[in-house]
Amino acid sequence: MNTPTGPAPADPAAPPDPALSSRALARRRRREALVGFAREYARNRAGLLGLGLLLAIGLLAVTAPLFIDQTHLTITGAPGESHEPPSWQFPLGTDNFGRSILDLVIWGARVSLTVGLLATFVSVTLGTLVGVTAGHFGSSGGVGGRIVSTVLMRVTDWFLVLPTLVLAVALAAVLPRGTGTIIIAIGLTVWPPTARLVRAQTLAVEARPFVERARALGGGHAHVMGWHVLPNVMPVVLAQTTLLVATSIIAESTLAFLGMGDPTTISWGGILEAARTAGAISAGIWWYIVPPGLAIAVVALSFTLCGRAVESVINPRLKGQS
Repeated sequence: MNTPTGPAPADPAAPPDPALSSRALARRRRREALVGFAREYARNRAGLLGLGLLLAIGLLAVTAPLFIDQTHLTITGAPGESHEPPSWQFPLGTDNFGRSILDLVIWGARVSLTVGLLATFVSVTLGTLVGVTAGHFGSSGGVGGRIVSTVLMRVTDWFLVLPTLVLAVALAAVLPRGTGTIIIAIGLTVWPPTARLVRAQTLAVEARPFVERARALGGGHAHVMGWHVLPNVMPVVLAQTTLLVATSIIAESTLAFLGMGDPTTISWGGILEAARTAGAISAGIWWYIVPPGLAIAVVALSFTLCGRAVESVINPRLKGQS
């Protein structure tokens, strides 16, 4: 008689593996937390409106190459005449070269959103690193840690009191001209508020009993910051990120409007700068100015609505106020 080979069936009476049980419990808690977050967010109508607008604008930006002929965005391939008013062929009119303003605005969303998101990533990463480090070593690093925390916060305060736009313009003027320079200039100038916010949250987390137990069990600075402090400050970082994207997009548009951007790329700020150079303001060519400005305002408002909604979800004291 052939006996079946293979792993023996699990004994139902055997106690469960503690490691597997803890991992399954952690996964279940994460799923429940995500479901609860989504349910609370869905109750915020302003947040849903902002999220819907962002998804629509993002979809247009991603799919733009499918319905916009890139040759029509060039000066030599412009399909219309100079400064044509809005019509069926050109719903938002044309610029001084005969290019469709609607095509320019949709294509410009690709650069403006990309710069805003990447600049926010740089800013939030730097601010979170400085805030967690200053908060942790300021509360449990001894004399040396307090010195490190003080130095980091004095540098943060120095950046905080400097005019952000002036500093960004100075960095953009010194560094090589291009989209990457705009990202670096914005990311290195708007991080101080994030650092101060994360530091305050880190100090609150450091005072909790589970952090004290981790230190008592021999957890080092890297372990405490990476496994206990950082996960607990991430909700605040997420809310700050959504709010900071709007600031970064406006900063990119401002720098491009001042002529600090890459003239070979199309962005909302670049369209406004080209309209100013072409004399659209004095000539009353409103269709050259209003659409990119309105796009900047709508995206900034949408990110702000999403940020406020996220903030109201993670902060129970703000529920019902948005």
